[in-house]
Amino acid sequence: MKNDVLITDDLLLSKILQIRNQKVMIDRDLAEMYGVETRILNQAVKRNLKRFPEDFMFQMTEEELDNWKSQNVISNKEKMGLRKLPNVFTEQGVAMLSGVLNSDIAIEVNIRIMRVFTKLRESMLANREILLKLEKLDRKLLGIGHDVKMHDGEIETIFELIKEIMDEKMRPRPRNPIGFKTQSGQK
Repeated sequence: MKNDVLITDDLLLSKILQIRNQKVMIDRDLAEMYGVETRILNQAVKRNLKRFPEDFMFQMTEEELDNWKSQNVISNKEKMGLRKLPNVFTEQGVAMLSGVLNSDIAIEVNIRIMRVFTKLRESMLANREILLKLEKLDRKLLGIGHDVKMHDGEIETIFELIKEIMDEKMRPRPRNPIGFKTQSGQK
């Protein structure tokens, strides 16, 4: 991908926001990554509105925009080209964008974004499992009673187990290679 240096997973993660209890990306950030102007992206969306129901894309409210600006220390929305309320896209909306912005860059960027959304979801699930196991452990410890004291070695063992669980959950899973083999065995 030509944009590998410019579009890292960390950059993508920093562009994913939480609005209305949904993970979303703002039109201007997506347009920048796709290498188009924001107005071009929004025109393409407007021409294909049937593809973008409200659970795929919605427009920020004034209050949401003010919250976003204060979090990002943006003082003058005119300087940033924010004359209108931005559109925000959910994961499904971002996936749909690759169909309306049919360029090689848009397709490659979309693939990268979808992978980051997947990693984010997997990380959230892993953290949820860890919290459930900690809660279960906490209940067991509370069940022991306050008069029974744990030894430092037992506490250390518990934390080592927690660390192992976290390491296991955060380890990337092996992926099957994508592609095809020719008769000579090359991809």
